[in-house]
Formats: sequence, structure tokens, C-alpha cells
Amino acid sequence: MVPSDFGVVPGAAGGPKGLGIAGLDRAIFGEWLPSAPGVRHLVGSSIGAWRFAAACLADPVAALREFTEAYTEQRYPPRPSARLVSQSARAMLARLFAGREDEILSHPHYRLHILAVRGRWPLTHASRAATAAGFGMAAMANVVGRRHLARFIDRTIFHDPRERLPFLDEDRRFDAFHTHTVALDRANLGEALLASASIPLVLEGVADIPRAPEGIYWDGGIIDYHLHLPWHRAEGLVLYPHFVDRIVPGWLDKGLPWRRARGEWLDNVVLIAPSKEYLAKLPHGTLPDRRDFGRCDGDDAGRMKYWRAAIAESDRLAEAFHEFVRRPDPSRVLAL
Repeated sequence: MVPSDFGVVPGAAGGPKGLGIAGLDRAIFGEWLPSAPGVRHLVGSSIGAWRFAAACLADPVAALREFTEAYTEQRYPPRPSARLVSQSARAMLARLFAGREDEILSHPHYRLHILAVRGRWPLTHASRAATAAGFGMAAMANVVGRRHLARFIDRTIFHDPRERLPFLDEDRRFDAFHTHTVALDRANLGEALLASASIPLVLEGVADIPRAPEGIYWDGGIIDYHLHLPWHRAEGLVLYPHFVDRIVPGWLDKGLPWRRARGEWLDNVVLIAPSKEYLAKLPHGTLPDRRDFGRCDGDDAGRMKYWRAAIAESDRLAEAFHEFVRRPDPSRVLAL
């Protein structure tokens, strides 16, 4: 396994779970990929997009460390409003990336692509009632069949203006969803990142994104939670640093055990994820999770201590990755 074999890196939605593989990110973007420079597409949804924006800065290791710290330092009162959480997220993005948009979008090797969704039908209004009703109907439709979710939302890919994703074909869809493509620039990068992580009812939807079709945009993970996309159309292999050893297509599929990714789209995907043995040794036996805000309600210091411990432990993932690429062990490779 050599870095020159890989031309695409996906990054899943999953909120704080992304902190749990921080060491792996630093190993991949700080040392391994730069050892074989070449054009690579970084395709992220929600926290995946935020991780990859940090990786596109001139010092990716420092930027990724700053990102994990900023994310960990979030504080909210009990039952915060969607507006408050959106304001906090916007402030975090400004702290990390404001004024550095050109640096991110002109990286000599990386091409950043951000996934979000655009509301349709009942989800064209910004009110909380319309959002709750619209996504409630969307969830029921999704249980019947993932294709029915396309009645409620479109996929939107905010892409590097220099190159589009290699699997996109303007003449045909690759699934049931209409896919809009919007070129990234300094005016819309921050808004696209915010929209990509705007969980309905937890954050406000993002409207009036420059250059994008009119509408309200939300978390890209609703359609592309673990990014089950036609990777097999891309040249070379796909390197997927992930939180779990499976791929769930959409956020609404989490509770549907039969809705798991399979088939030819994964033929060239190399997924790297923590083992059950690794997870068992973490402070609570699991990666950080968005539900920790509720579990640790009123104890931000305790939550931060737990998250920082999980981030520190992720250096073991980096060590295991380096060891594997130096001396590959086929016994540790499993079929998806």
C-alpha cells in the first residue's frame, strides 16, 4: 500500500466521532500523503468536510490540532436554540478558516469537495414547524425506500473550481437524487461548510449561499452519511479513514440494519477504522459522540476531559497505520 495509489479520500459525517480518529488524520495528511505529492480529491460531509478544510491549510498537522481543540471547546446551556448552535458553529469556522479561504482552495495537491442537501417541497421554508414536519415525513418515506427521500431533498456538491469529482457525469444520475454542483470560492466556502454540518432542528438551515441555487441547505449527511458514492468510477484507489467498519448510506438509515452499503461502488475502497479492541480501551468504550453534550449536561469540563483523552489515544491509530504501511499484514485486511 503506497500513497501514490490513492486519488480520493472520503470523510464521513458523524459529529464528534471525527475527533476520535484525529491521530490517524494527522498521520495521513501530515506525513503519508505528502510523501507522494499528487492531485487528490477530498470529499467530505459535515465534520468530514471540516476536517478536510483543515487538512488543506499549509500546516495540516497544526490546523488539524486546532480544529479538534476548537470543536472540543464548544459549550452550550441546557437545550440550546438552533440559532445559538448555528452562531457557535459559525464563530468556530471563522476562528479556523476566515481569511484563509484562498489558501484552502489553492492547495497544490488537494481538491476540496463539500456535500450538503437542499430542501424541496415542504422543506423550502425556514420555520421550525416546517422543518420538523418536512424531515418527519422524509424519515417515514426513507423507511419505505431510500429513493423516496429524493422527494424532499437534493444533493449539492460544492466543488473545487479547478476540478470536478471524477465520478460525476453530467449526462446521467448515479442514484435517485438530483445533484447540484456549485464551484467553491472565498465567498461561499464558509457557508458551504456551515450548511454541510447543519443538522435539522439542532442548527438552522443555511439560506442564500453565494453561487448556489436558491433554497435552504442542511447537513450533507442526511443523504451522504458515510458517502456511499460510485467510487469505482475514479482512477486508482480510495483511502477512507473512518470511525466504524461499515458504511451506512444516509443519516436516516442508522436505525435500519438492512440498509448497509455493498456492491461494486466499494470495489476500490480501502477503509481504515478503529477495531473493537481499540474502542474497548477508550475511557467510555466508544468514540466521542454528539449525545455526550446531553450525557454530560452541566459538566463541560468532564466532557472535554473525556474527548481530549480519546483524541490523545488516537495517536495509537496513527502508530498502527504507519506500522501497517511499512509492513502490511494481510490477516488484518477484511472484505467490506
